[in-house]
This record gives sequence, structure tokens and C-alpha cells, in this order.
Amino acid sequence: MKITRIETIPIRVPLNPDLAIKSGRGGMHIVSPFLIVKIHTDAGLIGLGEVSCTPRWSGEDQTTAAHFINTQFAPAMIGHDPTAIESITQTVFRTVAGNYFTKSGIEMALWDLAGKAAGKPVYELLGGKVRDYVATKWSVSGQPPEMAAEIARWAMAKGFEKMKVKVGLGVESDYARVAAVRAVIGPEMKLGVDANGGWPDPATAIAAITKLRELNIYFAEQPIPAGDPADMAQVRNAFLQRDPLPIIADESLYSLSDAHMLARNKACDVFSIYIGKAGGIGPARAIADFALSQGIACTIGSNLELSVASAAMTHLGLAHRGITPDTYPCDIIGPFYYEDDIVKAPLTIAPGAARASDKPGLGVELDDEKIEMYRVE
Repeated sequence: MKITRIETIPIRVPLNPDLAIKSGRGGMHIVSPFLIVKIHTDAGLIGLGEVSCTPRWSGEDQTTAAHFINTQFAPAMIGHDPTAIESITQTVFRTVAGNYFTKSGIEMALWDLAGKAAGKPVYELLGGKVRDYVATKWSVSGQPPEMAAEIARWAMAKGFEKMKVKVGLGVESDYARVAAVRAVIGPEMKLGVDANGGWPDPATAIAAITKLRELNIYFAEQPIPAGDPADMAQVRNAFLQRDPLPIIADESLYSLSDAHMLARNKACDVFSIYIGKAGGIGPARAIADFALSQGIACTIGSNLELSVASAAMTHLGLAHRGITPDTYPCDIIGPFYYEDDIVKAPLTIAPGAARASDKPGLGVELDDEKIEMYRVE
């Protein structure tokens, strides 16, 4: 089987405005552009991938992603066996620095093809299931307290039993928001906070977390901006001597080298791994392998992915012991945020539990009419 061409399709699916994400990164996540990748082969099989094109998060957009795929990656991949994933990615991806989300879309499509060629779901290619489903949590936007409480109430009604709240928008407003959510969900439900690097320095983060602990939070995610693992370690160490509070690294963690640096500095207790951030399923798996060897827990984070990437995330979560969703539920919740879907059969992602199809590859099939409906120039 050989690759014959690579097709890129820019789309934009409307978000539910009531669920738009406001976070410590600044701005509102109200629009989600994507680039759908289709790798065609001479065997008639097509591999599907998805690129998240949100510049505030990744520095990539639909134009840059399509440009690098069409001018750099595709010409170098035509004629190659798509099942030789590691060989292709190690050779081809070196031609462009960074652009991890773009690379992830290509690599994801290769895994989809490899599974279809073998007649196996991707989780089988990754070693087989180690759990029946991936536990998930809901993410409450950094809205004013009344709106945050309403979102939490909606999530509870849907069936979510664990949540996190976006903070990093000001210590007093953060406290009011988390308190409003806690009042809705009750004293026992697991509740974490995610600052997205919004607290500007360790001292502010330590003060904010200390205050928020009054509300029985059970983790703090990316308390300060990415850059210096020693600063993250300072936040973590502030709580180690008393009642420890797990610190999750998210924006600090893209690559395996980032993971090594965080571990070396003892900067966190948990890695938040993204297939998009890491550059694909294989690199994300390598980070989880390393975390398992170091005794560091892992969750799977989200950039509000559509169904193709959400399926890829679920396959990884099902197949890797280094992912620890029972303790730190994952954020495989992207499809809940959209008013429509682009696949023929909805994913089996229920509130609190994500499952993958047993069909070959990622197990998703595009709805061509929906793709055309949401295609953009």
C-alpha cells in the first residue's frame, strides 16, 4: 500500500455559545477552526486526521497547517507505505520546526490507515485495552460565578461526576467562581482548578491555591506561565510539607524533552498530555511511557477537539497504563461543546466516560455533507 495524495479541508463547526471557554490564557474560546486531513492510498483506504487551528493556543492556523502539509509533508510522503509511521514521521517532520498540531493531524491519519490495513482498532495497535473506558471530567469556563454555577448545574444534569473550574483570572474572582460551583455540586464531588498559566508568579499562585483549598479542591493545573520548571517546583514545594496538593503540568508540556525537564525539577505530580501538543499519538505515547517509568501520573487534556481527534485521544487513553483517568479524569469532552458533528455515527463519549469504536483504525467516518456544510475558504 502506498500514499497517493494528501487532501486538506478547512472547516469551522459552531460552538455552543453558552459553553464557550474563558481561561487564564486570556480571551474567549468561541471559534474553533480545524483542518481535516485525508491521506489517500492506492489500496482505496483513506486515513483521517484533524488539526486544531487555534492560534492563541498553538500558533498555528488553517493557512499555515495546509501550507506545510501541501508544500513540505505531502511531497515527501507520496509513494511511501503509510503503515511505516515512525519512519515517515522521523524523516518528514524534520523538514519543519514546531507546528505540532499540524504534524499531529498527519500522524493521526497514518495510525488510522495502519489500523484499517491491519483490520484492527488503533488501541490494538497500541498494545490493547488496559481499561474498558476512559473516565472524564467537565471543564467549567472562567465566567462570572452565576454563569459558572449554571454550567456546573448543566454538567451535573448531563451526568458528569467530576469537574474542574477555569481560574487564573484574579484571585478574588477565582475564589467566587469556584465557591459558586462548589455550592452547586455539593461538598463531596471531586473538583480541581485550572489556571492555564494565568497566575503571574509563584507567590500569587501559592496565595491563590491556599485560599482555594478552603473549597476542597483536589488539584491545581498549570498554576503559572510555562517557561521555568523551577518556578513550578516552587509552587509544588509550598504544599509538599503539609497536606500535598497535586500540581498538573499542561502548557509546560509539549515534548518528551519538556517531560524530562519537568521531572528533573520535580515540578509537577501529573502530566496533561495532548495528542495535538505532542505532535501525534506516537509522541504522546512516548511521554506517557516516560511518566510511567518515573511514577508521574497522566491525564489527557483538550483543545475542544472534534470527533476525529477525540477518537484518537480515546484510543490512547484506553491502551496506556501511564494514563491514570481513574485518579485524574481526562478532558475528552470536545464534542459536547459543538452544535453539530462531522462524523456519520456519534462517538461513544458519554458524560464521565469515553469509549472507542471497535472498528478498524480510529473507527470514525466523515459525513461528507456536513464537511461541505462547514467548509471555509
